[in-house]
Formats: sequence, structure tokens, C-alpha cells
Amino acid sequence: MTRKNNTPDKLKRRRLLQGVGALGIASLAGCSGNSNENNSNSGSGGQNSNTGGTLVLGQVKSPLEFDPIVLNDVPSTQVAGRVFEGLYTYDSGINVVPQIATGEPEVKNNGKTYVVKMKKGVTFQNGDSVTAEDVKYSFEAPVKEETENAAELNMIDSITAKDDRTVQFDLKYPYGPFLNTLTWSIVPKKVREKDKKKFNKKKPVGSGPFKFDSWQEGKMAKISRWDDYWGEPKPNLSEVEYKPIEEPTTRLTSLQTGESDVIEEIPPKLWKQVQNMGDANIESTVGMGYFYLAFNCKNGPTTDPKVREAIDYCFDMDQAVSNFVEPTGIRQYSPLPKQIAEKWDFPLDKWKSIAHGKNINKAKTMLEESDEVPDNWNANIIVPPDDKREQLGVTVANGLKEAGYNANVQRLDWGAFLDKYVSGDPKDYNMYTLGWSGTPDPDAFTYYFFTKEAHGTTDGTFYNGVNKQIKKARETASEQQRKKLYSEAITKLLEDRAHLPAYNLKNSFGMKNNVQGFKAHPVSSFALATSYANASVGSQ
Repeated sequence: MTRKNNTPDKLKRRRLLQGVGALGIASLAGCSGNSNENNSNSGSGGQNSNTGGTLVLGQVKSPLEFDPIVLNDVPSTQVAGRVFEGLYTYDSGINVVPQIATGEPEVKNNGKTYVVKMKKGVTFQNGDSVTAEDVKYSFEAPVKEETENAAELNMIDSITAKDDRTVQFDLKYPYGPFLNTLTWSIVPKKVREKDKKKFNKKKPVGSGPFKFDSWQEGKMAKISRWDDYWGEPKPNLSEVEYKPIEEPTTRLTSLQTGESDVIEEIPPKLWKQVQNMGDANIESTVGMGYFYLAFNCKNGPTTDPKVREAIDYCFDMDQAVSNFVEPTGIRQYSPLPKQIAEKWDFPLDKWKSIAHGKNINKAKTMLEESDEVPDNWNANIIVPPDDKREQLGVTVANGLKEAGYNANVQRLDWGAFLDKYVSGDPKDYNMYTLGWSGTPDPDAFTYYFFTKEAHGTTDGTFYNGVNKQIKKARETASEQQRKKLYSEAITKLLEDRAHLPAYNLKNSFGMKNNVQGFKAHPVSSFALATSYANASVGSQ
């Protein structure tokens, strides 16, 4: 999912969505307001019945590693996120709430200093106390070791352990989304430093409600209830077994036969089959994702905003999403997931009105009038290995052909795609389709696309129209000022059509009726043992 780069300040690509759910910094992975579809027996909040039972979860792919300092993929985080905890976490929606911290951080120095106090009695699974030194180490290690995750923390200037349970973060600049950064997982310094390889693959130790048991790559991973968990609630489940089942119909079969209690990521074509099973239902909520069509604004015909607008007239994005994505996802009209847009009260109706419907005559006229479009133009559209994004590319190509121009859609494997989509060379692409995941803040869905720092790393548009506004919003403490900057910037980039926003996916799970208290979550994919959901498996 990422490319290694030995410069920690370089932007990374780990949020790119490869059709395996959403990935964000909350617990290094992820996926307001939970939406529960066709689920009448999801269980009650944080009940603590310790009813036992083993839950078998069919994953899309196999976990690879479990150390939060280095892990970089969704399946691994779906395991590690239950073993490790942060100073803060998310509630049932996208609000940040204390976990190891006692309460909200004390913010000083015009938003450049955060002081966090930690609860008493918090321990790791080996019995050691969680200290401020462990927190300091956990935030510093990715940068010092130049891991793929270093860029997530490069706004931090220094960290000071004021005492055993107080830690101070001094930032390079006022960083508005820093509260989300404080959800970073905490690891025990002493244990990890003793043997990093063992910690990553064989014996990870966290402070979470589940402890790591075993793992065989490509076959399974197991975690079990930590009976001495310091917090509340204690998990109902005695064990969780993760099984990688890559092929969607095979995952569905495993649910039908009872081999799996829960399966993740329901494709559109299989949605009704799960609903009609009789002994199963679908649990879902919209994730922290964003899928889009992007234009090469550096070279070639699509440097002309009128050409980009003409392509918007070549097809109907609403219809494309209806055809290829629903009900497993929803239409999205800006880079921001709806939970963020609604929480910040952004002008959603205005942004929605910017998108065009299909008007081939209008498209043809605008393309003919552009000096940038040759008569024999053959547009290059590249897509990653994902059916929904390929179908979007084909829809655009068909519209261009109706307007009198040729278009070629090239489906590439991930390695080839990641090499090409940031080259800025129109021989490689005029357009590409891609997805992204981030934390619940506008910064996560703007900085990595629309700033000069992103060009050639996480962005292949090379669009510069809102660079100053996005950077200023990132380095501003005032939410009111940030909202104004983001509102203006997003309106402009939508009008300039650097991207055509397309859709967002739901974090969706097929679930047997005897599973109680399992909840989909917008940031962390799903919840197993929290204040609002505590899963268990019983008889039907």
C-alpha cells in the first residue's frame, strides 16, 4: 500500500484505499452517528456479561504485522486495534474521547502545546504500568526509525514526560487536527526495545481488552480476552479468530455455512443475498473514505479547466454511483465524508450544485472550443485493480466517445498504478480513479491532495489553486478560521474540477443473527468491546 521513503517528512501513501476498507490514523487504521441496517439484535452498549464464545471474522486479506509503530495495512490494524490503545479514542461516531487520558488535553501557547494527564492504574498486558515515557517513546519511534508512519507525526517538535502520568507535546506550529493525532497507539518501550521483531510478529503487548495469541500469515490470527484488563467494559467474547478469505463469494459462502460468524466488505452484487439469507443481516456505517476521479493538471489537455468541466458533462456521476456502488456506498459531492461535512456545517448544498449531469452536446462544444484538445485526442484513464473504480473509468471513456473523442481505460496492478499516477506525464494518464482514507478532520482529505507537498507523492493532479488556504488551515488553531478557509478552498477546487468527487464506501459486515453487540464504526471499522458495543456469540 505504501512506498518506502527514508525522509520522514515526505508524505506517505498508506491511506490509499485498495478496496480493503478504510485506513486512518485513529489506531493506524480505520474505518458520526452509527447506521445499523437490518440489524434488530445488535446488543446493548457496553454490557459486561462475559458470556464467552468465539467470534470468527472473515477478513478480505491476511494481517501482516502487529506493531503499531510500523504496521501499515487495514487487516493488521483490525487485529492490533483491539490489543493496543491510545491516549484518546473515538466514541460511536467521530468525536474524540479520553481512553488512557483522564480528560481533554490542556492546550496552551496558542495551540502549540498540549498537556495530557493519564489515568491511574493503566497497565500493559505484562503487568507493567503505562507511563508517560511509554507515550513519549510511542510518538517518537516512527520518526526516529523513519517508518512509513513518520509523516503522521512530523508536526511534533518535542515531547516531554513531565512525570509518570503527565506528558507534554510541543508542536512546530498550531496543528488544528492534533486531537486526532493523540489517538495514536501506545506501546511498552521496554518490551519493544528488547526485541522489535518478536514484538511485531510473535508477542505484541498492549494495554487493550484483548491480548494477542497467535498468527499464521494467510491462514489466521487469534486474540483472546484479557481477563485482567484495567478498564471497562471487559470483553464478552473469550476469543476472536480472523480468517483471510479474499474472494467475495467465498466469504459469503463461509457466512452461509456458519464457518464465519461475521464477514467484512459486502460487494454491491452480494448485498441482497446477505439480506435474504434468513439467519443473517448486514451491519454497516459510512466510513472515513473518499473515492474520486482526478485530472492531470500539470500537462496535457486536462490542464484546461474547461476541458475538465466538459468531461464532467460527458457522464452522470449520480447514475454511475447508483449503477456500480450502491448499496455498498453512497454518493459524495466533496472530498469530505458526510460525517465531517455535517459536523462542521459546511455548505453541502452549494457543493452538490457544482456537479454537472450528463450533457453530451455541451461537452462536445466545450471540447471543440479548447485549444488544448487535439482533434485525434485519445484520453488516457488509468485505474487500480478494483471493479468499482474501473467501471467509473469506463463510464467516463464512454462519454468521451459519445462526444467524438477516443479514450483508453487501463487497469493496472497496484505497483504499476502507484508509479504512474504521480508522474504528471500525459502519456501515462490524463485522468485516474483512486480512493483515500483519513482521520475525521478536513485536513486529512485536503492536505494530501491539494498542496505542493503532496505533488508526486499522494497526489497526481499537481493542482495549485488552493495550496495556500489548505496549508494555512492546517496550521491554524481556531476552528472558525479553519472552517472559513476550508469552505473557500473546497468550493474553488470543485469549481476548478481538480477532482470530481464520486462516492464513499460503507464499512459493511455480514453477520449471523446469533452475533450480538458487534457494531460497524466509521473510523476503526468495527467495535468489539467498548462503552457502546460489546460483542458476543450465542445460540440463534
